[in-house]
Amino acid sequence: MRAMVLEQIGQPLQLRELPVPQPGPGEVRVRVLACGVCRTDLHVVDGELPEAPLPIIPGHEIVGRVDALGEGVTGFEPGQRVGIPWLGHTCGTCSYCQHAEENLCDAPQFTGYTRPGGYAEYVVADARFAFALGEEGDPVALAPLLCAGLIGWRSLVKAGAGKRLGLYGFGAAAHIVMQVARWQGRDVYAFSRPGDVAAQDFARSLGAVWAGDSGQLPPVPLDAAIIYAPAGELVPAALRALRKGGRVVCAGIHMSDIPSFPYDILWQEREVVSVANLTRQDGLEFFPVAAQVGIHTETHAYPLEQANQALDDLRNGRFQGAAVLVL
Repeated sequence: MRAMVLEQIGQPLQLRELPVPQPGPGEVRVRVLACGVCRTDLHVVDGELPEAPLPIIPGHEIVGRVDALGEGVTGFEPGQRVGIPWLGHTCGTCSYCQHAEENLCDAPQFTGYTRPGGYAEYVVADARFAFALGEEGDPVALAPLLCAGLIGWRSLVKAGAGKRLGLYGFGAAAHIVMQVARWQGRDVYAFSRPGDVAAQDFARSLGAVWAGDSGQLPPVPLDAAIIYAPAGELVPAALRALRKGGRVVCAGIHMSDIPSFPYDILWQEREVVSVANLTRQDGLEFFPVAAQVGIHTETHAYPLEQANQALDDLRNGRFQGAAVLVL
């Protein structure tokens, strides 16, 4: 099979011909149709996530068809369309797994980071962590839902039920969450990099009641804010935008250092919380909501061989929405 492989941190991915992987017990092999390009992939490539076992095939927003079943797998059939997310395996025995917190598992595996991912023609997945997707929707449009959508959903739930919601960093996750939040009847305030008029216009086109630079204060205090950009300086900026008792949710897996800030912008029971990974329950909750909302993902398709270009375009903000590799 063809695969784009990270062989050295900080270096471009290499196109390689590799043996087609064989599923072990409890696993399924999936022929990849599309794989989203996530900011987490950039963190893997740039070495911002520790201990990536090189070489590694990135990619964890995978839509494909079951190609082969490992021993003991039930509930899937060859040809069935499935999605493979970031959380690829958990131990099932640690205290977190035993208390419905598998996203915090002590011995997890992550697709495209600690186990091979979807920048390839085939991927092997733990069958317990594969989502049946049905036949509705284009694979390219569905791919971003497997991480940007799932993490977006988890962060939205974590933000609470407040009416006025701020989104900092208007990329793949935010443009999905925006649609869900508007469907829920919330007012959404979008924050972009200073001067990024295109992102602000994009947010308004999706229903933002206000859009501006990340350093600006919104016209009214926010009930909650979600930060998708990996920029620690946005934490105090978001705190300043909150009402008393409001909450800031940090939704990324990696963020630059948070600068010191005065206690008075945290006081009055404001909160800062983080989101880690996802659970299978998030998928069971989110995918039916996504179908009801009729989420439209803004996507930009690249062939597998152009994975490096897709990553570079993402890094430099050259598109709105999400990049997707098409096989």
